Amino acid sequence: MSMDTENGTRWLSEEEQRAWRAHLDVSRLLMHQLERDLQPFGLTNNDYEILVNLSESEDHRMRMSDLATATLQSKSRLSHQITRMENAGLVRRENCESDRRGLYAVLTEHGWDTMRQVAPHHVASVREHFIDLLGEADLKSLHASLTPVAQHLRSLRGRT
Repeated sequence: MSMDTENGTRWLSEEEQRAWRAHLDVSRLLMHQLERDLQPFGLTNNDYEILVNLSESEDHRMRMSDLATATLQSKSRLSHQITRMENAGLVRRENCESDRRGLYAVLTEHGWDTMRQVAPHHVASVREHFIDLLGEADLKSLHASLTPVAQHLRSLRGRT
């Protein structure tokens, strides 16, 4: 497609199209590979993301609503996810004393042990399939390029 506008659409140039499709390809393929590398531990990317959020939170707990926001999941989807993780003994729910309707997701001892066991393998996977394939200058450039996109998308999260 040409850059000409048709019906107000600014089509992507060939260079823009290549960059966009490379981004989509890398995003899909990398997330698929990272998920495969978590399978021996019985975890999904979503499980791992929740474990990371809880492990980095004060007292290894987060309000369910904050965890849903942090993981970009609906409250309903997160609730189902947490139920599966509760059944695996990784997390538990606790009532929020300051808000009777609120619930916390809390990392269990088993969840913390799992996180400590899996994290080195996950980091090795990220290194093998992403970080170590790029030079230092490439990583700096990638960070500089993606930061404004992330900031823009974060600013949209509050709008609905």
